Amino acid sequence: MTEAEKIRWFRQVSKSITSRCLDAGANLQWLQEKMHPYLSVTMHDEAEAIGSLAIQLPYLKRNKRLVLTDTPKTLILARLNQPGSLYRTLRLLREREISYAQFTHSYAPVPGIGEELELQRFEFDRRSAEEVLDAEEPRIPKRLQREIRTALKEHYPQYDFSRFDKELRLLWINNKAYVRHSPARRVAQIIWLYHQAVANGGVYFDTEPAEEILDKPEYRILFAAGNPPQLDFLQQVMEVYNRLGLGVKRAYCLTIHNGLHPYFLGTFYLCEEGEELFAKHGFLYNQLAHELFNTQILSTAAETYRLVIDGHLTGIDASLVNAFASFCHTTLAHNQPDRFSYQEVEAAFDSDIEMTLRLVALFRLRFEPQLPGRTENYECELAKLNQAINAYNTGHAYLDDIRRTVFRCCLLFITHTLKTNFFVAEKHALAFRIDPNYLDELGSEFTSDLPPERPFRVTFFFGRHGCGYHIGFSDIARGGWRTVLAKNRDDYITSANTLFRENYVLAHTQHLKNKDIYEGGSKMVVSLDAADLDNPETVTRRLYKLQYGFIQAFLDIFITSDGTASDPRVVDYYGEDEPIELGPDENMHDEMVELIARISKKRGYLLGPGVISSKQFGINHKEYGVTSTGVISFSEITLQQLGIDARKDPFSVKLTGGPDGDVAGNALRLLLERCPQVQFRLILDGTGALFDPAGADRKALQQVVLKSDIDRYDPQALHDGGMMIFRSQTKREGLRELYRKITRQGDELIEEWITVDEFYRLFNNLIFDVEADLFIPAGGRPETIHTGNWQQFLVEGKPSARAIVEGANSFITPEARDLLQQAGVVIMRDASANKCGVISSSYEIIANLLLSEKEFFANKDRYVGDVLEILEKRAADEARLIFRRYQKLAGSRSYTDISAALSKEINAHYARLFDYFQKRPELGTKPLYRRALLAHLPRILRETPHYRKRIGKLPLKYQAAILASEIASSMVYQEDRDAEYEQMLCGHLQRHFGAGD
Repeated sequence: MTEAEKIRWFRQVSKSITSRCLDAGANLQWLQEKMHPYLSVTMHDEAEAIGSLAIQLPYLKRNKRLVLTDTPKTLILARLNQPGSLYRTLRLLREREISYAQFTHSYAPVPGIGEELELQRFEFDRRSAEEVLDAEEPRIPKRLQREIRTALKEHYPQYDFSRFDKELRLLWINNKAYVRHSPARRVAQIIWLYHQAVANGGVYFDTEPAEEILDKPEYRILFAAGNPPQLDFLQQVMEVYNRLGLGVKRAYCLTIHNGLHPYFLGTFYLCEEGEELFAKHGFLYNQLAHELFNTQILSTAAETYRLVIDGHLTGIDASLVNAFASFCHTTLAHNQPDRFSYQEVEAAFDSDIEMTLRLVALFRLRFEPQLPGRTENYECELAKLNQAINAYNTGHAYLDDIRRTVFRCCLLFITHTLKTNFFVAEKHALAFRIDPNYLDELGSEFTSDLPPERPFRVTFFFGRHGCGYHIGFSDIARGGWRTVLAKNRDDYITSANTLFRENYVLAHTQHLKNKDIYEGGSKMVVSLDAADLDNPETVTRRLYKLQYGFIQAFLDIFITSDGTASDPRVVDYYGEDEPIELGPDENMHDEMVELIARISKKRGYLLGPGVISSKQFGINHKEYGVTSTGVISFSEITLQQLGIDARKDPFSVKLTGGPDGDVAGNALRLLLERCPQVQFRLILDGTGALFDPAGADRKALQQVVLKSDIDRYDPQALHDGGMMIFRSQTKREGLRELYRKITRQGDELIEEWITVDEFYRLFNNLIFDVEADLFIPAGGRPETIHTGNWQQFLVEGKPSARAIVEGANSFITPEARDLLQQAGVVIMRDASANKCGVISSSYEIIANLLLSEKEFFANKDRYVGDVLEILEKRAADEARLIFRRYQKLAGSRSYTDISAALSKEINAHYARLFDYFQKRPELGTKPLYRRALLAHLPRILRETPHYRKRIGKLPLKYQAAILASEIASSMVYQEDRDAEYEQMLCGHLQRHFGAGD
């Protein structure tokens, strides 16, 4: 290019700049007149960006978008308002957490272009929980406080002003600029929206008229969600509006953190389309509410979401189809994981949309509230669908067989579901209470790997990021809630494959364990998919979201009035109260336990806060060592059978589980307190292992018991030949990771660093090789000892421990138990030895039913003392009976078989007695039966007159259950099994409860 050409080119550029600058003034005037007046408020700190827009506005005709600001915390874009324009922007941002989003349309086409302007602003400055909790007390200008309070009083007089200071402070900490620059009316609106979301269980939806702008009436939609799904949530919300044909003219979406989890607070403005919405509870209003609430459940990653985008399914029905697929997968895959993988099951529904829609329609026919002609239409469609599934044939025999099975399974799910919260709009997850008879109709092909006994109820839960079951083997049932946290996709699929069987086996084992209390056994197991998360805070948020959603769904269907679901949107084919008691288990944090108790009380569940064992209003298992009380009682009686008086004689113990753990720590404490000559030769936990052939030093051990893990034990206290290995202490040499090992040789401590292979070979072999009189597995993974390694427990053909008392559940597989007992080991199984934890939890519920919180705390020490006395007796009764039966049978049945038989015997008596007393409620008032009922209770309740009077006010179902439990267990433990049933019952009561008043 010549010098003259360069000059001409620069003149052209200068002319273009001059022309743009001359036009910018007119463009800015147009923006002022044709954009919402709030533009100058919401873009108060972005004058440069608006100036840039005024200059570049005409060039939108040939540019997809104009980037006005792009910094790490702010992105401002301008583009023409075209179908999907915002959706496309949000897709580009799906990997970023948006703290504030604003988009505004012009009220007229851009001059010379003919299309409206869309201005988009995004901020990426979310506060973390730590930042909110650690924030200093803010200095909010008094003028602002007065103006916002006045706006709240004018527009939202129902607001609870006792929360004003706290909620304004929270908003300020999260987004000071928003509070400082927004009109007081807007800030008041956001505070009201947050307040309503909290008050309404984490979700809120409403519509209201907005101010008229430029002679165009506007309608405001308020939508809030607590702990919303991560990342692409706003995109999903906007998809709902687009799918329903609702053109959002502008929106302001703020995400704030309250120290526990985030809240999405969105206000959306519509023009003419909003008029129909304002007819509250009309078709469009209800449809939008259901779809927005459903964003909590419908995953955008699921295959069905594509069908939603394409218009084949509503979002609500897509969630139901996802639940169908999840139920069918977990029901079929535990027995045949390859044939019925999740992908295969999901493909069955995706491959035949017509069949899928018919299944959805059948479900709606069965459960849609106030549906005329329900029964006739349902029966007719059911018959047609049955015929269609039986005749299903696409010419692909292998796939057709899989898909027929999936569709039949889905049909069983629909026909055996007795109630569901599917039609509750503001739900956080789906819940389905199912008649367990579907298992027999499913066939042995899919149930042969389950215990033969059938449960009383099965409840299936489905959420956006996981699924789970609650399985109970009795009407009144209790058992823990375990959440399996899958850190990658393979873990989640593996967990989901075995979820139902794992839950079934655990619930069945719990039922055997619960034989001494009025609640039968149950278990809730949930699998959480956290594969796409790598941040601990977001993992915890998702965990809480799933658990919160499932407990709300649980309450949706189990809160009843006169036996029927209280919510009229829940069609109830069961029609009875269902007292279900949960307990904290794996990945259930104290904060969630207390929250569940509060929600249950607030929503009016028949057990109130007693739905879960609370840490505040309860008996802390670790503090009082309730589980270990039973384990040690069993241990003492077992040692007595071996000729060892544990209180006087020397004996040796090896133990798994950390000294700071509940069961292991309290087992160590009790043995140290009661047994002056006990030797602890091995203590092994997740941090490492201590081996000492002369027994761990008592003083050194007392320094760590119930205080820290075994890696904190002082190596100086080791005796000659003693050793410690440390999983928690490593170093790296080149590419090798090495683990610390310390050995005592005479007066010298030898430190070594061993390889990973050496460490795990030593660590894994210790429980087999170390010899002791007693082995207490009080921690560790299930099935640690199994058929593939049980022989390692034999040292030169002799068991390395004479007796095993199982403090941990399922540490030894049933097959390995049998083989070890044949080799001469005395084994007290988990369902017997560690039963006292669940018995203690049962007495927490009784305290909740009969005492106020103030009364409980005033008498807690006495109440807990009474419970510990009961636990000692229950453990000793069973342990002694097991040995009596073993001797009577001359060893023809194993100890663990006798234990299982005792559980089944007591449970069979309980079931018959419970039914008997349910039909004869008047028996509970008769003196003889009343004394039996009182005998089950802690001493303080039966001996304190004003507490004793309350017992008659217990629900009749509870009175029947307590009577049945006390009589059933005492009948077996006292071995009263002769005479006719009625005579036996009366005779037993007369002999054991006849004396006294």
